[in-house]
Amino acid sequence: MAENRYSTRLRLRDDELDVVENYRRLKEEAKKQGIPVNEIKHGWVKSKNSSLFFKNPRFQSIEKDAFVNSLLKDLKQYSPKFPKVKRTKSKESYCLVLDPADIHVGKLCTAFETGTQYNQQIAVKRVLDGVKGILNKSQGFHIDKIIFIGGNDILHTDTPHRKTTSGTPQDTDGMWYDNFLMAKQLYVDVLELLISVADVHFVFNPSNHDYTNGFFLADVIQTYFRNCKNITFDCGIAHRKYSTYGNSLIGTTHGDGAKQADLGQLMSIEAKEFWANSEYRYFYTHHVHHKTAKDYINVTVESLRSPSPADSWHHRNGYINQAAIEGFLHSKKNGQIARLTHYF
Repeated sequence: MAENRYSTRLRLRDDELDVVENYRRLKEEAKKQGIPVNEIKHGWVKSKNSSLFFKNPRFQSIEKDAFVNSLLKDLKQYSPKFPKVKRTKSKESYCLVLDPADIHVGKLCTAFETGTQYNQQIAVKRVLDGVKGILNKSQGFHIDKIIFIGGNDILHTDTPHRKTTSGTPQDTDGMWYDNFLMAKQLYVDVLELLISVADVHFVFNPSNHDYTNGFFLADVIQTYFRNCKNITFDCGIAHRKYSTYGNSLIGTTHGDGAKQADLGQLMSIEAKEFWANSEYRYFYTHHVHHKTAKDYINVTVESLRSPSPADSWHHRNGYINQAAIEGFLHSKKNGQIARLTHYF
């Protein structure tokens, strides 16, 4: 008997063992049962003395196909051409570093257990509300550049088995492809909003929950905005990225790798072309979901809050965090001059 993705079974007689090696016979049997042969993933032919497992070489995963087709259709049909926005200049301008850290689209927290509800819909709403909140708080400043930090566990899992890249099981909400498409649309909505304010530099930080899918997502976003002259991208797989504004050198990393005390030295090597001309140096890190800030000898390292609350495991072990989205204002002459926080 053979199973399709809907758990429908084809029953084959013991004397029809050759159907396993004969795709024509399998196709005929599928037709009799009213099942599309391409939906039959695998099956078994059993006799009194043996049980033989086989795979259908023509099987197509409907979930995968639907996801890929939806993504390609969206990119083909709606690849917008953005007219270049001409900005007004000001003597006193600022850069807004906007960093929705550790969003974890697809994460599930239940109020019954942890006291706080969190799911894919709440994740998206919090980011949109948080970005708008940061923009409202920065209205008194003339912003001529926005550094938007993407990645950093934008997705909660990296496999169809609801696990992180390294295989750690997670409490999840929604299917993996739904979460990918929701995260894609979230980034599109946020970036379209931001480029109406100032030119945007998108920086991607690879992370431990979604090391592969997060990279693919960033590449999709870069492709989506390929016709926009008001946005640039740094979507490589490097774990530490660097940007500049005035005399500030700004590094970002997820925070699950190099130690914070080593980030200044790494910056001096990896960004040496900018090091000598920078007076203020910062590293924004993520991963731990709570606020820390420390001045080292040659760099200020600051970890960011997350909009996602503690799930079952973190709550049970006492890892409670203050949910928020943060932004930072940098002046061209005086480095970071303000922190902006939108709490939930």
